[in-house]
Amino acid sequence: MTNIKDNKELDHDVKMFKKYKNLLKELTAKNVKLKYRNSWLGILWSFIQPLLNMIVLSVVFGGIFGRHNKYIVCYPVFIFTGRLLFSFFSTSTKQAMTSFRRNAGIIKKVYVPKYMYPLSSIFSNFVTFAISILCLICVWIFFKATGLQGGSGLEITPYALLCFVPMFFLLVFSAGVGLILSVVAVYFRDIEYIWDVFTTLLFYMVPIIYPLQRITTPWIIFIIKINPLYSMIELFRQCVLYGYIMSWKLLVYAAVVSVATLIVAIIFFNWKSDDIIFHL
Repeated sequence: MTNIKDNKELDHDVKMFKKYKNLLKELTAKNVKLKYRNSWLGILWSFIQPLLNMIVLSVVFGGIFGRHNKYIVCYPVFIFTGRLLFSFFSTSTKQAMTSFRRNAGIIKKVYVPKYMYPLSSIFSNFVTFAISILCLICVWIFFKATGLQGGSGLEITPYALLCFVPMFFLLVFSAGVGLILSVVAVYFRDIEYIWDVFTTLLFYMVPIIYPLQRITTPWIIFIIKINPLYSMIELFRQCVLYGYIMSWKLLVYAAVVSVATLIVAIIFFNWKSDDIIFHL
């Protein structure tokens, strides 16, 4: 009986998602437009912002980690690949976390599956993230053509076409984390400030500005490696930066963690979603 009930609930959820999928597209498009509203350069900031971040980080940390480092092919591209993926995770989860508060007026008046709001925040940031990949391609070509900062060591291989795999895992993982945070933030508003501090700490606990080989303390290496973001960023770099086939161990770990996180998030969200409106 329990299995029949669970199957009926799953079928209902799938039907509701199909019914409102066009709304999800509209909310995603709206979020993208609002992000660049009243901005002179508009969506060009998807190119400019990651480029400026790369330049600043390269100037600040390049002399420490990037100079004569045998573990890094081209330090600016190394930073760009890590920063790009981390920025998507950080920004999308923060916006998903506040999605119910920002849409409280609509939620109280119109019935829409509540997961549409955090998911639209995740997907709109993924659109910006995908556009920023074009900027990464331009940066890669620039350093390869000029040979600056070790750019001559960059190699393009067919494995670069597999970069969408870690991008997909990152999307799934971010969606799971975003759904959980969106519910927790309704009951515990302080999580917004805690998460902001945590993501700052997380930035330095993932090899974005430094290679993992620079760390010599075993327990720190262990903590870094169990971080799902490390596996996804490293898989992306293996495709785009190093030009070799992805590690199957990292691939399996990223897949399992991202899917498991999303499943837990869906269960938790369904458990608490009906009470959200009473706490907004």
